[in-house]
Amino acid sequence: MQRTLASGRAGFQPLQNWTPAKAIEDMDKAGIELSMLSATQPAVGWWSDDFQPDRDAAIRVAREMNDFAAKLVSDYKGRFGLFALLPLPDIDASLKEIAYAFDTLKADGVGLMTSYGNRYIGEAMFQPVLEELNRRNAVLFSHPTDGPCCHSLGGQPPATVEWFTDTARAILSVLVEGPGPAATRAPSAATRYPNITFVWSHGGGTLIGVAQRVIGTVSADDLSKPPAPNSRLYHARRFYYDTAFTNPVVMPGLTRLLGGTSQIVLGSDYPFGNVANTVDGLRTLGFSDQDLRGIDRENALRILPKYR
Repeated sequence: MQRTLASGRAGFQPLQNWTPAKAIEDMDKAGIELSMLSATQPAVGWWSDDFQPDRDAAIRVAREMNDFAAKLVSDYKGRFGLFALLPLPDIDASLKEIAYAFDTLKADGVGLMTSYGNRYIGEAMFQPVLEELNRRNAVLFSHPTDGPCCHSLGGQPPATVEWFTDTARAILSVLVEGPGPAATRAPSAATRYPNITFVWSHGGGTLIGVAQRVIGTVSADDLSKPPAPNSRLYHARRFYYDTAFTNPVVMPGLTRLLGGTSQIVLGSDYPFGNVANTVDGLRTLGFSDQDLRGIDRENALRILPKYR
């Protein structure tokens, strides 16, 4: 935490009085049975824009945080799950941490940043990690960060706009195909790794505003029929998106893009976001009771069935 605070990269609220007991109290008030534990910006190793000096510390802290989270899962059975932290961009260390997290700690998935330095999680350098996650049929939850370019664009902190945009860039990195003619271009990461369940924060960030650029044509006709297999729209509709900091402007657009609410899961960015306000706010958006049951519980249980 001291390194994170010194970096100045911890967002609007760098310190929170988080305890397991306080988290469970707030969960109970909001009617939440289970919360997933994951690390947020800047994760480990990105206390500056140069990873190498912090490499050893990143590997150590990732293990410490995963062990700590696993103990909470064990001590408070049924109240917490674990999306394990990886010391990316160190590929070898991350593969070792995947093995430890899944085989020893029994993690529910991994929690990755949208980018590491100037590289996005769908890029070729991360293929070994994605291949292993694909082999394990893993859940990959992604939270945004800000790259070296964008710590204070326009004199604003990156949590204002940049984090949401970084999510859209990460989604594009997973959806984009290789260059060249369609018949010969390399498939996208989303196509190569169909067994990974991608979950994106904040309703996909700025995805809705740039949907035509990231996904391609999103005409009323395109959205009204099943998308072509392995098309960008096909994958966008198989991804999941959480509700953290969404609003009455974003949510109808996301629902229209996805063709319904089946891929939307409850998220609040707790303790930075207010979980009770998130739950209450969803009930003001015109969703049916069936939609709300899906968002609140059933959609998540499809990808985390052990919690049924």
